[in-house]
Amino acid sequence: MAEVRLEQVEKRFGDTVAVTGINLTIADGEFVALLGPTGAGKTTTLRLIAGLEKPDEGKVFIGGRDATGQSPAERNVAFVFQQYSLYPHLSVYDNLAFPLRSPVRKADDAAIRQTVERVARLLRIEAKLGNRATRLSGGEMQRVAIGRALVRDPSIFLMDEPLSSLDAKLRADLRLELKHIQRDLGATVLYVTHDQIEALTMANRIGVLDHGRLVQIGSPREIYETPRNLYVATRLGMPAINLLPPQAFPQHQVPPGTRTIGARTEHVAIARANGGAHAKVEWIEHLGDQNHLHLRVGDHKLITLVDPDVDLGVGDSIDVTLRGPLYFGTDGERIG
Repeated sequence: MAEVRLEQVEKRFGDTVAVTGINLTIADGEFVALLGPTGAGKTTTLRLIAGLEKPDEGKVFIGGRDATGQSPAERNVAFVFQQYSLYPHLSVYDNLAFPLRSPVRKADDAAIRQTVERVARLLRIEAKLGNRATRLSGGEMQRVAIGRALVRDPSIFLMDEPLSSLDAKLRADLRLELKHIQRDLGATVLYVTHDQIEALTMANRIGVLDHGRLVQIGSPREIYETPRNLYVATRLGMPAINLLPPQAFPQHQVPPGTRTIGARTEHVAIARANGGAHAKVEWIEHLGDQNHLHLRVGDHKLITLVDPDVDLGVGDSIDVTLRGPLYFGTDGERIG
C-alpha cells in the first residue's frame, strides 16, 4: 500500500468546475471516505487519482512519486465501481483471475490459483468459483467485484459507492466485512458515498465535499460533533439535525451573532408540559427499538428520538429544553 496525496487539484468540464482546490492526504493503510450528494465531485476525485481524468491544475502523488502524468496502468490502483462490471461469460474464478493474467502483471497459474482461492475464502465465495457470474445473487456479484480488486497488490483501493445497489441487510453485512478485510490487509482505501452510515461506520476519516470543494475532513466523531458549517452539520445525523431560529427557544441563552440553532437528538430534552418551550406532539413514528417524535415548537418542526415505552401520544403538550446544541451565524459557519 502507499500514501496518496492531492495538491491543489482542480478539474473542469467545460464551464463546470467538478473539483477545485482539493488538498487531501490518504495515509498508508488508512480508510478515508468522501461524503457528499450527487455532483459534489466524489467520483471525479477518484478518477483523478486513478488516472482516468487529468487535472487541469495541481498534482497527484502516489507513494511519494508524482503520478500526475502517468497512465492508469502505471499508477497501480484498483477501482471498484458502483455497478459490478463483471464478465458475464466467465466463471467467478476467471473473473477474479483476470487482473492477474494481464500482460502488465502476468503471474503463473499456481500463483494465480493460490491468490484467487485466498481472496475467495476471505469473501466467503469459495463455493462459487465454478459458477458463471450471471448465476450469482447481487451480494455475491459485488463480492466478486471487490475480490477482483483484492487479488492485486495495488497502491490504493478506490471504491465508488460499491454497496449502493444492494438491499439494506446486504449493505450492512458487507460494510462490516469490508472494514474487517481492510483492517486485516492494512489496505489504503478511498471510498466515496452519499450514505452517512457507510462513512461513519467504516472510515478512519471523513471528507465532506460540496460542489467540488473539500469543506472539512476529520474523524467521524469530529465531523459529527464539531461541523464547520451548516452544510457539514446536515450531512450526518439520523434523524437529521434540527435547524431552528433562536426565537423558538427564548429562554435559551445563545452566543452573540447566532442566526441558527442546530439541535441533534442528543441535544433535546423533553418532559411533560410545565413551562419552558411549549410544544405539541404531531406524530410518532414507531421504529421498534426507538420512536421518532415529531414536535411542533411554535411555528417550527422538531424531530427527536425517544424510547418506545415513553408514554406520549399525538396532541400531548410537552416542554422542550436544549442541552449543548450547535450555533451557526448568518454566514452558516459554526460559532464557538
